[in-house]
Amino acid sequence: MAVEDRFAWAEGARLFAGVQELLRPSLGNSDAFRPLPATPTADALAALGAAITQRAPFCLSDRPLPEDLTCPPGVFLTLTGGASGLPKAVRRSQRSWTASFAVNADRFALRSTDSVAVLGQLSHSLSLYAVLEALHLGLDTHVLAQHSPRTQAARISKVGATLIYATPTQLRLLARGAAAPLPSLRLVLCGGGALDAATRAAVKTLCPNAALHVFYGAAETSFITLADADTPKGSVGQPYPSVELRLLDEKSHPTSGVGEIWVRSPYLFDGYALGDSPDTRWHDGFVTVGEMGEFDANGQLWIKGRRQRMVQIADQLVFPEAVEAMIAAREGTACAVLPRVDTMRGQQLVAVVEGAENRAQAEKIIETCRAELGPLASPRRVYFRPELPLLPSGKPDLRALSTWLETQS
Repeated sequence: MAVEDRFAWAEGARLFAGVQELLRPSLGNSDAFRPLPATPTADALAALGAAITQRAPFCLSDRPLPEDLTCPPGVFLTLTGGASGLPKAVRRSQRSWTASFAVNADRFALRSTDSVAVLGQLSHSLSLYAVLEALHLGLDTHVLAQHSPRTQAARISKVGATLIYATPTQLRLLARGAAAPLPSLRLVLCGGGALDAATRAAVKTLCPNAALHVFYGAAETSFITLADADTPKGSVGQPYPSVELRLLDEKSHPTSGVGEIWVRSPYLFDGYALGDSPDTRWHDGFVTVGEMGEFDANGQLWIKGRRQRMVQIADQLVFPEAVEAMIAAREGTACAVLPRVDTMRGQQLVAVVEGAENRAQAEKIIETCRAELGPLASPRRVYFRPELPLLPSGKPDLRALSTWLETQS
């Protein structure tokens, strides 16, 4: 399949905002940048469809954009997840995404008879990617961001969707809300965070005929690795096609241990149009966003966490993501682990677990973490919330949780 320089809305592909079908706009050619509101969904999709068919650069955002923000032809802007700060506007060529459209069409045997369900908000790059890929390849697309998980599941069943793009949080909520399994789904593509064992099992029950593929990447890099049924539990898999990876130590030397992940591929971004990150750096055609990882003997990548989230407790460096993954695997629920000031050790960790207050469960979590991770890497206290606050990307809102923790005794 030839790689094109611009997004397209293929003839025959239908686009739906819930039950409402949006008509394919007439073709055109425009170089004017279009800042587009990401909500309400139907209006956002109509505006996005017009930008695609008229070949205009664009950015979908759920907040006002600066009036002087610009974008050249053949380029578009998408937003980072903002898990630990304000979202940044990522500038990338449309070709950097259409290149992976071609890869996925071949790897997953995508055909015009397939239809895609998209659960998240269009301001999140995963959801935007799913819509653009489906329309470009000629697939019917059902955007269900405005619906509850129960209604999303009912709609997937009614239209017979065969593919779904979602984050682990969205899949967990869908599995909880669905009234019955979804046998029409043949492929589940999951990105935007670690998929815990409980959610993986729930997806298998919910989608009994679907192959589950978890991919690792970032708004700046797009696809980095892809995991499948043969990937060891906890690994994010091997490099996505045409991706080259390096792991470098703190002196920028190649390492066989834990190192910073550097990526070179046809899918990289061009730079930030809005905001910046000190962890994002370029060198020799490679880029890093500050993620740390390690390869095993079989070339499988294991993510340790973001460098900016690393916490030094006494003389030990700890990745909160590793603690979150362990708690989620043992408890089968969402959680977030954050640092708090400790006068003795400099910092300590606390965990916020989704669910009702349960002191016995809190003690069990702390005991299990101490046994498996050691006392310094274990949360000193566990808090509970009925639901964790989420970003539009579906990830826990760490800033909101940190602010909330300040109010807890």
